[in-house]
Amino acid sequence: MRNVIGNSHLQQPILPSLFSIGAIGLTLAGALIWQSEFAYALAYVSSSVDGLLRWWYVALVAFLTAFVLWLGLGRYKNVRLGKDYEQPEYRLFPWLAMLFAAGTGVGLLFWSIAEPIMHFQGNPFAPEGFTPSAASTAIQLSFFHWGLNGWAIFAMVAIAFGYFSYRQDLPLAPRSALFPFIGEKIFGFWGHLVDALAVFATVFGLATTLGLGARQTGTGLKWLFSVEASLWVELSVVTVVTMIATISVVSGVRRGVKILSEMNLWLTLVLLAAFMVIGPFDYMAGLLVQEIGGYLDNLLVMTFYVGANEPGNWQSTWTVFFWGWWLAWSPFVGLFIARISRGRTLREFVFGVLLLPTLVTFVWIAVMGGAALHSELFSGGGIVDAVNKDIAYALFATIEHLGAPESLKFVMGLVATLLIGIYFITSADSGALVVNIILSGGKLEPPKASRAGWAIANGVLTAVLLVAGGIAVLQDAVILAALPFSLVIVAMTAGLLKALHHEPLVAPREGCKQHRAAEPWTGADQA
Repeated sequence: MRNVIGNSHLQQPILPSLFSIGAIGLTLAGALIWQSEFAYALAYVSSSVDGLLRWWYVALVAFLTAFVLWLGLGRYKNVRLGKDYEQPEYRLFPWLAMLFAAGTGVGLLFWSIAEPIMHFQGNPFAPEGFTPSAASTAIQLSFFHWGLNGWAIFAMVAIAFGYFSYRQDLPLAPRSALFPFIGEKIFGFWGHLVDALAVFATVFGLATTLGLGARQTGTGLKWLFSVEASLWVELSVVTVVTMIATISVVSGVRRGVKILSEMNLWLTLVLLAAFMVIGPFDYMAGLLVQEIGGYLDNLLVMTFYVGANEPGNWQSTWTVFFWGWWLAWSPFVGLFIARISRGRTLREFVFGVLLLPTLVTFVWIAVMGGAALHSELFSGGGIVDAVNKDIAYALFATIEHLGAPESLKFVMGLVATLLIGIYFITSADSGALVVNIILSGGKLEPPKASRAGWAIANGVLTAVLLVAGGIAVLQDAVILAALPFSLVIVAMTAGLLKALHHEPLVAPREGCKQHRAAEPWTGADQA
């Protein structure tokens, strides 16, 4: 494949921005002017395509999981995300540490207790709830929704970004994966459309994440300081975070975000250690070991489960939502992973990206969710009732039921709320920058006005969707926004496979590092 990118192709495309702004503008107008009608229409459309999404999302994610594993094990496993002579930009430990950072966030903080507790009350694989068997299945299902299958989506998008950008010298944007089919026409209409669909999905994935973060932050403030939880508190949180993210993304000074990212890691470890020390450690460790086995044993069944013969909407509420969220979030996380993975072979990349974040996630869920399930099974319970009243209260209800002094519980709640807030800020900042990178044709330093505009737009969209109907509207929106981009992922997969056919089936020679990677949103480009 010849290298085609030149100065004429580096001008910022206008059409993707116009398309994205128009689509999001219409969403904002509809949600603001006709709030109840908008929520009803969104729910109606979501339910109308529910049958399609059940089998389509399940089949697509199953295929992507198998395809990514084949890339890591098959004939192209020695192909580098870069030139044959390049070594990885980052040594193994820093790379794995950044993958760990990518594997945690607001979503996992929100669902690591709430999801097991909800499944504990009943699910298609263990209809009789509130039993030890239901607890095991609850953890396995949580592992499933946060494990290998989801990370395979991120890995596939990241491989496409990295391969076409670093090996074929094309823009760091989704359009580049179409080059094997349409050549330089990727700089025309079809390329603009693909990038716009990626931005559309990313913005709604970001809005869902920020909305959950606002809800849980408000709950944390109520638990800590008796601040009455309300929509106005959530909107205030979104406003403050949007202001901070806008200042950060415009200033170009990334050191603050780098410090916050490192603080995320340490606070995460502190909170995890506190749960392990104060909580039932033997139960958590046993649950982790046991349910990893159960997860692996039932992985094929869970992967292909559609609920075709089952009444109710469990599949739509859980698996369809999570796969839609992962798909919508994949341009953001995929671009981040690609930026830190230059020089890795596909074998190194696949097993690093799939295994490490999955293992970290399993530990987190076993510790957090295990503490809550132990309370329900052996210590009098109370968390189920709290979660059923307010799903965002799950983390704080579990802290409340730990056998620790009140002062220590307060500190743990404070750390948890602070952690949610920092993840909130870094997600808003990085998400706005990634949107701009895609819309600017792969430039790592887009114009400041564009950065500010998208940071504000992300905050406004989150606020408006919260006003229009809260978490339910956010879930419906991300499920539908992911649908068109799921077709883009299919095209990206086909383009990658076609391009790989031209790769020599020999192991690359040992590389030599050419230059240092620039990470504008993590601060890694600064000393």
